[in-house]
Amino acid sequence: MAASGARYVGLAGAVLLAVAGYLGGALPDAPLGVTPASIWRTPDGPATLTCWLVGTALLVGAWWSLRDGAPSTRWTYVTAGLWALPLLVTPPMGSRDVYSYACQGWTYAHGVDPYAVGVAAAGCPWADTVAPIWRDTPAPYGPVFVLLAALAVGLGGGLTGTIVVLRVIAVAGLLLAALCLPGLARAAGVPTRRAAWLALAGPLVGVHLIAGAHNDAVMLGLLLCGLLVAIRRPVRPGALAPAGLLLAGALLGLAVTVKATAVVVVPFAVLAGVRRPYTVRALVRAGGWLAGGLVGTVLVTSVLSGLGFGWVGGLTHSGDSEQWTSPPTAVGFVVDYAGALVGRDPQAVPVIRAVALLLLAGVLVVLWWRTWRALRRLNDARVVVRGAALALVATVVLSPVFHPWYATWPLALLALTALRTTWYALPAAVAAFLALPDGTNLARSTKAPGALAMTALLLTLLLRATRRSRPG
Repeated sequence: MAASGARYVGLAGAVLLAVAGYLGGALPDAPLGVTPASIWRTPDGPATLTCWLVGTALLVGAWWSLRDGAPSTRWTYVTAGLWALPLLVTPPMGSRDVYSYACQGWTYAHGVDPYAVGVAAAGCPWADTVAPIWRDTPAPYGPVFVLLAALAVGLGGGLTGTIVVLRVIAVAGLLLAALCLPGLARAAGVPTRRAAWLALAGPLVGVHLIAGAHNDAVMLGLLLCGLLVAIRRPVRPGALAPAGLLLAGALLGLAVTVKATAVVVVPFAVLAGVRRPYTVRALVRAGGWLAGGLVGTVLVTSVLSGLGFGWVGGLTHSGDSEQWTSPPTAVGFVVDYAGALVGRDPQAVPVIRAVALLLLAGVLVVLWWRTWRALRRLNDARVVVRGAALALVATVVLSPVFHPWYATWPLALLALTALRTTWYALPAAVAAFLALPDGTNLARSTKAPGALAMTALLLTLLLRATRRSRPG
């Protein structure tokens, strides 16, 4: 597809998605617990699903056609902006999480600890708009995001105004990411036009980070900024080298106190901050300064917010949702199905999730060690970016829960690597079809076949990897 054609095909897709949002988006009074079949039976159901399906297909197709590079960096930013415009003014789409943000901000603004009680018990007047599974659970986000959500409540007044401010905050996070991508692309030795296209123009960005106003946008902006500062910090003679590392640590600390997932990038940011000679002493020195900035930020924000570290306990509730889109959860489902056939109830999901988390810890250690060795040999920032990207891939694959917008985490850094684009752009394209405009997740209505398909895919990939590792 020619670049000019792709631009307008994608814009048409974004417009259709915005129409789907108006017809059947995640509106405050939208019915909960619906299925694709029940949506189809409503008066606007056929138009909603048609606009969503065609719009997603057009947007995905246009993005996919230029995955190896748009004509220029300027063209990329202009096109990504055009595609974002219709989704800036549509109702929330893809999930109802933005209502959880609003209620958590309301809870804090009214003197109640959002890490101690759920939004329903706190008395949030908008609790009925929150998905039922999250009404009685504490906030799983860090204190910085709770403060931002409370700010949105204060500035927005009512629910609609709060949603608007939360969307502005998400867009600000994306703009920060857009500002950092050129510097990171130069450091990683990849064309900015390709990196920006993959990271900013993808269908998941418009639907989930802009229209859905997910806080992942803020986390990504701060994460990319912290990584860039670590890579590009001043090293001139006489320059205050620790200042750059402290700033990088502070930015990464802010990212962690928005969404804790960002913590897996921190060890790689330490490697980015090391300068020749690559000795253990230099590594410890860089790690100490960066850790000082990070820990200081976490402590200050936790204490000044008055919330302490209650947010750490809230993280345990993120696994309350069980969907086959998480590979460990899918395998657990299949084991439970097999057990049921012989009259057993293995309850394998929590066990396999725990094993996957242990495996994740080991994978992260191995990735970091290999990145350190490669950095000492090649003295190239791109190996650090690649290591951080693969760490986020491992986190997404082995985590207990996967939602479509989670794919934006690794994609933002994979876009900065020289790896072939198909293997990581394809999952993002598929994920774009998993959530309906009203927030219905198709994984809920395809539990058994989805779990079987995911497990079969994992076994296939494992067998292929085993064969490739055999000598000869």
